[in-house]
Amino acid sequence: MGDTLQILLAMVIYMAAVIAIGVVFAKRANASSDAYFLGGRSLGPWVTAMSAEASDMSGWLLMGLPGVAYWCGISDAAWTAIGLALGTYVNWLIVSKRLRRYSEKAGNAITLPEFFSNRFHEKTKVIMTIAAVFILIFFTIYAASCLVTCGKLFSTLFGLPYVPMMIVGAVFVLLYTLLGGFLAESASDFMQAIVMVVALSVVLVLGCAAAGGLGAVIENAKSIPGFFDFFGIATPVTVDGVQQAVNGQPQFGEAGSYGLLSIVSTLAWGLGYFGMPQVLLRFMAIRDEKELTRSRRIATVWVVISLSAAVLIGVMGRCLFPTGLTTASEAENVFILLSTNLLPPLLAGFVMAGILAATISSSDSYLLIAASAFAKNLYQGLFRKSASDDQVLKISRLTLLAIAVIAMVIAADEDSVIFTIVSFAWAGFGATFGPLMLLSLFWKRTTRTGAVAGMIAGGSMVFIWKLLIRPMGGILDIYELLPAFLISCACIVVVSLLTLAPSDQIQEEFEAVRQGKA
Repeated sequence: MGDTLQILLAMVIYMAAVIAIGVVFAKRANASSDAYFLGGRSLGPWVTAMSAEASDMSGWLLMGLPGVAYWCGISDAAWTAIGLALGTYVNWLIVSKRLRRYSEKAGNAITLPEFFSNRFHEKTKVIMTIAAVFILIFFTIYAASCLVTCGKLFSTLFGLPYVPMMIVGAVFVLLYTLLGGFLAESASDFMQAIVMVVALSVVLVLGCAAAGGLGAVIENAKSIPGFFDFFGIATPVTVDGVQQAVNGQPQFGEAGSYGLLSIVSTLAWGLGYFGMPQVLLRFMAIRDEKELTRSRRIATVWVVISLSAAVLIGVMGRCLFPTGLTTASEAENVFILLSTNLLPPLLAGFVMAGILAATISSSDSYLLIAASAFAKNLYQGLFRKSASDDQVLKISRLTLLAIAVIAMVIAADEDSVIFTIVSFAWAGFGATFGPLMLLSLFWKRTTRTGAVAGMIAGGSMVFIWKLLIRPMGGILDIYELLPAFLISCACIVVVSLLTLAPSDQIQEEFEAVRQGKA
């Protein structure tokens, strides 16, 4: 059997297992919109933790992050990983239990926009509408990054054109999401989280062995200016975006500086967790808030292992295949390159399923949450309040189709860099919802007007900083999440203090949640 056919066979087996999970959970998922969108708050601690992290990390963990490390060294990738690990732990530590309790207290909210709206006892649903619109925008961009991953994976493996392969991946993800809903998504994400961490670990161990040990990998990295430096960054010598090579050796210029501002900017990735719907929903869906302590430990261990392995795989790839990938976009294929060269074809296929796992586990979350934002929060919450559960489910499926089509259009550019797309959408969610989530849970004085101001300011500033301010360079060249997050916080606090305090009923509800009363 040919190598390509063996890889394909392994991936088909994996995809069949994922579809089987969808079939098993389809009946329960379609019982009601509550079951479809939140699983009836029935998740256990292991599924909660693993599905949250798998849906969060997406294909960029196996392609985007190693690609950054391969292209310019450890600084950018490692500081990003440190920020994400810290953000993961703090989010589980301070947000998870209170959000689980508060979302049930606030009208048994099953979506993030619904929680914010119920938290402030809205009648006109302004917060719900704004939140749903931002979710639709940023999750469509996020879904596009997943489709880029699918396209690059299938195109690289099978030597077929990128766009048709991207569309094949999109169709599979869409069919799966339509079938099973939140329960199927969470159950399969648990399996996919295991596949992802095993795939990363296997490739890392085999790669180190092939390179002559971890010491040899590190020595090679140190020989490249700025490549193995936490406070510097490697600068590939490129012509029209393609790295130059002389006598089989990749060319690098002098090491660039990676100063305190760059480090703080990169660590700011961790702030994104406080506003990430796919993670926050898992907090809301666990069956008992007491089990969140165990979930936190599981999630933190998984994240530290996975992120560390991903960064090291990029460094190791530069040692084993120094000129194998010559553009920033191609560098994101380093995990595929290592897997197909270090493993027998059948095993390589199962490891490639790790990338597919990461992509599916994220894109189904993104599509489902975006669809719920429109169907549950806009269609039923705003336009047709008398809509039945069946009508809401039907509209959500039509919304899934529309979002998938738009995401495919965005993903059509073969030269897209996954890391760049993800970083923008991550900043969007972190700045739009992160400050509001923290202040809604922990500051009784937060007002509805302040919430609206904070969401609009945070979400808008991500676009303004990314497109208009950051290109100016200098001290303004920082990751857009940090300034947008701070501006959103400031807007919520200032506007809340300038407007009337929340009603006694809202404050009493807040106090009940703070004191641990469901």
